[in-house]
Amino acid sequence: MAVNERSDLLSKAEKRAAAGAARARAAQAARRRRMLLVAGAAVAALAVVAGLVVVLVRSYSPAAAPISAPATATPFPPLPPGADPALATKPQAKGGGGTLTSLVKTTLIEGKGPVTAAGQTITVNYVGVTYADGKEFDSSWSRSEPFSFTLGGGNVIKGWDQGLVGFKVGSRVQLDIPPALAYGDNPTNGAPKGALRFVVDVLGVQ
Repeated sequence: MAVNERSDLLSKAEKRAAAGAARARAAQAARRRRMLLVAGAAVAALAVVAGLVVVLVRSYSPAAAPISAPATATPFPPLPPGADPALATKPQAKGGGGTLTSLVKTTLIEGKGPVTAAGQTITVNYVGVTYADGKEFDSSWSRSEPFSFTLGGGNVIKGWDQGLVGFKVGSRVQLDIPPALAYGDNPTNGAPKGALRFVVDVLGVQ
């Protein structure tokens, strides 16, 4: 084979190799462009998702969320219909004078509701003080919670079981209770000793 022919063959081979390399470079460049396009699309999608998250977070943030109305609390004290407005205020219970030997019931405010009777469940507000010096030892007002019990059922002191019978709902009653109908002169359970005075509001019967 002549030198010129070999040169022609080499040049053709080189051209084919160069063309192949060019095609490979073009294919690689196309792949890079596709990868860039895919990556760009992914970034754009992530940006959209992030934007939606921000919008959702902002729309449900405490500042943007609607404020629900607070639950309506039961008013205290729960006065019966037509009750004297004075029953909405805690009474001032003071001590008595002298020696108390029997139960004394005094109507301070007369109610207009049904009359209490033994066997009924009655609901009351009360303040209790020692009769001798007027020192308060118990009060439903301090707990903002009325007290309910069965009248005459033996669940309270005798001064209450006996003293709260026969009053109309809506009444404010003062009970002066001797030791024998209270906790006695020497109670052992931490209860107040001696004669006691209670101011009781009769709020309801069942």
